[in-house]
Amino acid sequence: MRIGELAAKAGVSVRALRYYEEQGLLAAERSAGGTRHYPDTAVDQVWMIQQFYSAGLASRSIRAILPHLGSDGVTPEVLALLQEERERVDLMLVNLADVRDRLDTGIAVAAKAVGSGKRCPAETRTCGDS
Repeated sequence: MRIGELAAKAGVSVRALRYYEEQGLLAAERSAGGTRHYPDTAVDQVWMIQQFYSAGLASRSIRAILPHLGSDGVTPEVLALLQEERERVDLMLVNLADVRDRLDTGIAVAAKAVGSGKRCPAETRTCGDS
């Protein structure tokens, strides 16, 4: 498929796909005219790249990990990188859960205040008013 079609199917910009290619994360075959052509599997690969970026992985880590996912041909260095990134993601999950809990507390307090008509601290309007 061409780059525009991949962008549409994967829900990313053409610019993002070119960046992934520059970073060595995505490969395309080129026609004689220089047009990029991607395999059908590229959609899933782009989604995986996006997930890794969302989790905070660097391009170099993604580049090292991608070829080894689902493969038994892993070096000790790649295994160490996989474990390191897993530990980092686990810590992020703990931190996100803490943020969620703080938001839940804030929501509970705010909902109670809105229901009672109580004034927000340091404000002159009623909690929940715009």
